[in-house]
Amino acid sequence: QVQLVESGGGLVQAGGSLRLSCAASGRTFSSYTMGWFHQAPGKEREFVGAISWSDGRLYYADSVKGRFTISRDNAKNTVYLQMNSLKPEDTAVYYCAARKELGYVGLYDYWGQGTQVTVSS
Repeated sequence: QVQLVESGGGLVQAGGSLRLSCAASGRTFSSYTMGWFHQAPGKEREFVGAISWSDGRLYYADSVKGRFTISRDNAKNTVYLQMNSLKPEDTAVYYCAARKELGYVGLYDYWGQGTQVTVSS
């Protein structure tokens, strides 16, 4: 059974940083693309960024380029989202997702439960 468990969310002031973790279990993810998404209240879920587990290729939404960094730890089967220079508009529930195909565009097969990030002004 595949599980994606996010952690690391919380309340932070604008300009601050948080690091989210996504622990993956239940199968080998070496050929997967791991994505991060967020969903603010009343809005649709949006792509934040993704990493190809096999070669580390990275993809970012324009809104987070230069502020957010995605990385992975193969030994721990964990993907990270380092968020710096946070803005109030980054406030959302952040989700980790896994996609069997290469590339970040397309359907994601597995989703985590989400973790709340709140940025105060």
